Amino acid sequence: MTMTPSLSWPLRIAAGVAVIFGALTIASGGTVLFGGEAARAAAGRIVPVVLWFNFLSGFAYVAAGIGIALRRPWATRLSIAIAVAIAAVFALFALQVAQGAPYELRTAAAMTLRLTVWTLIAWLAVRSAPQGSGPA
Repeated sequence: MTMTPSLSWPLRIAAGVAVIFGALTIASGGTVLFGGEAARAAAGRIVPVVLWFNFLSGFAYVAAGIGIALRRPWATRLSIAIAVAIAAVFALFALQVAQGAPYELRTAAAMTLRLTVWTLIAWLAVRSAPQGSGPA
């Protein structure tokens, strides 16, 4: 019988953060997307591609968090993909802003937070992956 090593406390925290962050992302994005005019007005100058990306990526956050908690090898790859995708969308957002598109400063702050959190989660997942089962 092969025993799976227990999850380290940093990885437990990362998994919990991923799931909670994902649920909050789905809720906040869903409210703006499907909550009517009042919700859209409260959101201010949204950047549609960022809003849709964040909403949809929330589901990936939850999946990655559950996968990390269950020590699934795909969760490491998903965490890396999430961090890379956030960086790409953040770059697209920055390009749109540089071209004069209206935006909210809180969008830039939120994207910075997302990138920081997911870079850390991906790093912890890679660091904690069993030898020979890295992000390949």
